[in-house]
Amino acid sequence: MRQPDLPRRLGAEALGTFGLVFAGCGAVAVGARDGVIGHGGVAAAFGLVVAAMIFALGHLSGAHLNPAVTLAFAAGRHFPRREIAPYVAAQLVGAGLAALALRAFLGTAGDLGLTRPNGVGDLTAVLIEAGLTAVLVAVILAVATDARAQGQLAAVAVGATVAVMALVMGPVTGASMNPARSFGPALAVGDWSGFWIYVAGPLAGGLAGVGIYELLRGRPHPEGAPPDAVAEPLVAPEAA
Repeated sequence: MRQPDLPRRLGAEALGTFGLVFAGCGAVAVGARDGVIGHGGVAAAFGLVVAAMIFALGHLSGAHLNPAVTLAFAAGRHFPRREIAPYVAAQLVGAGLAALALRAFLGTAGDLGLTRPNGVGDLTAVLIEAGLTAVLVAVILAVATDARAQGQLAAVAVGATVAVMALVMGPVTGASMNPARSFGPALAVGDWSGFWIYVAGPLAGGLAGVGIYELLRGRPHPEGAPPDAVAEPLVAPEAA
């Protein structure tokens, strides 16, 4: 199947990341304001919206929704490097618009899901975010780029991974795993104090995840081969 042109793919990335931040961070804000959504509900909201966006948009843009995932795909030779910057920009725009919309509707309830360490130091938070992202990226690479995996269940696998990570480590670091997800609330609330943690950790973890999966897989994606995670990633992967 021929992939859409770059502007349409960027639109899909912006829309998907908007949905991620609006639903996930919106759950945090509503829970803080009304007390009707607990920690488990927030984790479920993030996991479900990620799965939904992959189902809806994966065949259009790949539904990266995350600069760490885009960088990891490029590092693993599954995505053209020339498109990294446009994809990341689209993701940040979508996340920022979603958080600003939440602020307009809900004020700053729950700091709109602002990510910050809780009970751990900054370095520990970076390591936790890196570890979580490494696992997430390894799962994504497995279901999106390896023909031996069950690609039809990619959205479920990725959404479940996000939900479990958020359930376990959400109270500690926010379990962002995604610079764009942290960018939106930081922009809307105006608090950038810990934002670097959620850039350094996920980006480093994403690259580590590429290495981990290639080690487990046993054969790296060949240099110069077609970027097999561009045309139909996360939905109907081609042989890598």
